[in-house]
Amino acid sequence: MASIDAITDTDGPPAAEPSSKDMRLVITASSLGTVFEWYDFFIYGTLAASGIIGRTFFPAGSEVMQALLAWAGFAVGFGFRPLGAILFGYLGDKLGRKYTFLVTITLMGVATAGVGLVPSAAAIGVAAPALIIALRILQGLALGGEYGGAAIYVAEHSPPARRGFHTSFIQASVAGGFILSLAVVLATKGAMSDAAWQDWGWRFPFLFSIILLAVSLWMRLKLSESPVFKAMKAAGQTAGNPFVESFTYPGNWKRLLVALFGIAGGLTVIWYTAMFSVLSFLQGPMRVEETTAQLLTGGGALMGLIWFVLFGRLSDRVGRKPPIVLGYFLTLLLLFPLFWLIGSAANPGLAESARRAPVVVAGPACSYEPFAARQSDGCGQVLDHFSRKGVAYTTVKAPSVAVSIGGIPVADPSPEGLDAALEAAGWKLDRVIPSPGNIALILIAVVGLSLLSGMTYGPVAAVLTEMFPARIRYSSMSIPYHVGTGYFGGFLPFISQYIVASTGDPYAGLWYTMAVVALALAVCLIGLKETRGAPELQ
Repeated sequence: MASIDAITDTDGPPAAEPSSKDMRLVITASSLGTVFEWYDFFIYGTLAASGIIGRTFFPAGSEVMQALLAWAGFAVGFGFRPLGAILFGYLGDKLGRKYTFLVTITLMGVATAGVGLVPSAAAIGVAAPALIIALRILQGLALGGEYGGAAIYVAEHSPPARRGFHTSFIQASVAGGFILSLAVVLATKGAMSDAAWQDWGWRFPFLFSIILLAVSLWMRLKLSESPVFKAMKAAGQTAGNPFVESFTYPGNWKRLLVALFGIAGGLTVIWYTAMFSVLSFLQGPMRVEETTAQLLTGGGALMGLIWFVLFGRLSDRVGRKPPIVLGYFLTLLLLFPLFWLIGSAANPGLAESARRAPVVVAGPACSYEPFAARQSDGCGQVLDHFSRKGVAYTTVKAPSVAVSIGGIPVADPSPEGLDAALEAAGWKLDRVIPSPGNIALILIAVVGLSLLSGMTYGPVAAVLTEMFPARIRYSSMSIPYHVGTGYFGGFLPFISQYIVASTGDPYAGLWYTMAVVALALAVCLIGLKETRGAPELQ
């Protein structure tokens, strides 16, 4: 292997530009590891969207509650990412970039395989969800150290003039992990009967992580330590306590807050909306057949990978800030229209039924508690039934509980009576496969959402690397990134599903994304300084 030890230093431009072969090895090894690590993390979310995780590990009296508990388990992993960022950021700044992200990928692979081995709640009771939560915590810790290590490793090998382009492959690798998780799920489902898949076959994607771990370790063991870290270590300039210095370095508090609220929080809610919200939207309220929904989401995400690389490369020419700010602005303009397009194309009959025969539920205190196994009053029980069916509804105040569909009162508010009234009003609640023309429209919308994600996500590794001094870069970059992505993004599926379940509006969850993006846009306009070509902090 060609040497890649003396590519750059801490005092400015690289001493010698790496050869194309060297840079391909750095990017390939780092990106593949990132793909595999995010595959490990996302395979849970992919199967949670299909309902398997909830049924197996979080059984409950309500399907909605079951789904919310499964998404809460998804969010737990994200909640522990900041702690992983602190721990592995410290190790990365003290001991080196290479060996730290070798540890993180090993921890992730073992924890993911463990999920595939946990018995169901039916077999071992509450120990099942407890073990799942524990393994999700380990995954969160591992991921907290992975992204920063891979992004910094590539950035510190890259010439400054191509840093946005080279690090954009790390950003695309995050989406690649999601796409790989869908591909493995679809391939496994296609290789067996549906009964076998539902019974035990869904465990294979988790166990497949062991093979990915072996490939990742083989690739990454070929790499040398980051030249920037080696130069700092040789000069005795490594940080004494990177975590403490991240908060005491002059001006770093402001940079940390901008990175958290202006960059990490905004870009991550766009990305999760473009991926997991689309998948849940298609499989849930739009009643699209499960495999079709997964193919549409994965296909659109695959076609959208080019945006990450394109805008990373563009940031080397126009700067890091312009694509991010423009992406936020366009998201505020286009998010709802793109989802309206998906909804109208995914299930035109359902959309037409909602327009032609709207469902109105009236009651004195008509509220719905998604976490309740059984609703406390008749109105809540009606809303629970409609939520499980994916039927949009509106609520109004009235002295007593009453339901109307298309303006016609429903005499029998029991589940059977409601189903009969929906059928009589022309509501079609069977699973559907969109027509070829509508599939094309859905793919256009998903690629459009990927465009918004690529604009904001493509340049981010470069801008975060350039915002912080090398001696505390791993910690300073990882902490705000994983707090932002862990809490703003990781809790997005849970929060948006809760909003949808509480309001009866399948589009209402998008307001969470809109609010976070609006905040991020304001922070970037005010506080984000252009980093391309700026002198490196010492």
